[in-house]
Amino acid sequence: MRDTLMASNVEIPNLLLSERIRIALADEITAGTLPSGVAMDEQQIGDRFGASRTPVREAIRQLAAVGLVEMRPRRGAIVAGFTPERLIEMFEMAAEIEAMCVRLAVYRMTPVERSLLTQLHEESEAMVAAGDFDAYDRMNWNLHQVIYEGTHNTFIAEQAMTFRDRMAAFRRTQLRETGRLDRSRAEHGELIRAIMRVDGEEAARCMRAHMGNAAIAFVRFTAK
Repeated sequence: MRDTLMASNVEIPNLLLSERIRIALADEITAGTLPSGVAMDEQQIGDRFGASRTPVREAIRQLAAVGLVEMRPRRGAIVAGFTPERLIEMFEMAAEIEAMCVRLAVYRMTPVERSLLTQLHEESEAMVAAGDFDAYDRMNWNLHQVIYEGTHNTFIAEQAMTFRDRMAAFRRTQLRETGRLDRSRAEHGELIRAIMRVDGEEAARCMRAHMGNAAIAFVRFTAK
C-alpha cells in the first residue's frame, strides 16, 4: 500500500468541515495510508484539522455508514479491513449495476438529459488538461447521476446511488492512478457515443469496461 498521502489536506470549497474531514480520511483509508485496524482518535483528528469533536464525529459516522470505518461499542472506531479480492468483487457489482442503468437510460433519456451528458463531458476536457482531480471527481459523480436518473426508474436509481455512495471513496481514489483522468475521459466519450446512437448493448459493454478499468487503476495505485 502507498505510504504517502495524496490528499491529506484536500480543500474543496463550499463543503462543511465535517465533509472535508470525511473526504480527506476516506482518501487516506482507500490509499492505504490509514491501514485497517488503526484507531480513529477523535482528539488527534480534531487537532489535525483544527476542528472540534462535533464535525469529527460526523465525519467518522459518515465513514462508518459506507463501511470504511467500523464502530465498536465502548471501544471507539477503527479503520475497516478490505482485501483486494473483496474490492474487486465490489467493482464487479458496481459494473453490473451501472451497465443495467445505462442500458435502460439509452432508451429512456430525454433530449435534455442527453444534452446534459454531452455538456458534462465537454466541460471535463479542461479539468483533465489542468489535472484538476477534485473537479473531475465531482463531474464524474454528476455524469453517472444523470445516467441513473435517465433510467426513469426511481427504485433502480435509488439502489444505484446507494451502492455508489458505498463505493465513492474507492472510485475517487482510482482516478489518482497515473494517466487515469485521460483514460477515464476517453472511456466516457465511447460511452456517450453509444448512448447517442441509442445502442443499449454497446453502452452497457462500454460501462462494464469503464468500471473494470477503474478497478485495475485502483489496484495499481494502491500497490505502489
